Amino acid sequence: MLDRLSTVLGKMAAWLTLVMVFVTFVIVVMRYVFDAGLIWLQETVIWMHAFVFMVGAAYTLQKDEHVRVDIFYRKMSSRGRALVDLLGVLIFLLPLCVFLGWKAFDFVALSFRMHEASRESGGLPYPLIPLLKAILLVMPITVGLQGLAMALQSLRSLRGR
Repeated sequence: MLDRLSTVLGKMAAWLTLVMVFVTFVIVVMRYVFDAGLIWLQETVIWMHAFVFMVGAAYTLQKDEHVRVDIFYRKMSSRGRALVDLLGVLIFLLPLCVFLGWKAFDFVALSFRMHEASRESGGLPYPLIPLLKAILLVMPITVGLQGLAMALQSLRSLRGR
């Protein structure tokens, strides 16, 4: 169940990357062919880029494609790797997710309270900026859930199942 959420979000991020390329192409054509530009469209590309990285983080963790300084891990037994993964999730990943969510909450809440809109004339209006900033809350939640899935998988491996 937890793995399925990461897979769905990862596929969404992949498709959004394609959309981002198309929108960037449109921006370039508008600027250099028609000498026109839309600030809100340019800002949308920036936010899509952030969304791809923030939402794709849990999928990357699930697929074991994250950055790992691998000195001993590769040579360990499957039980040893499961223990390292379990301890890594419990000691590092989950506390970091809690910290990021805690710090992001006030930042996002303030954005909603002040009805934040783009600083640029013709930029994204309220409530889009606060909604987009809310991805700062989604990322630690989804990465934390994927970490729990990893921890459960590690426990199963340690128990010999």
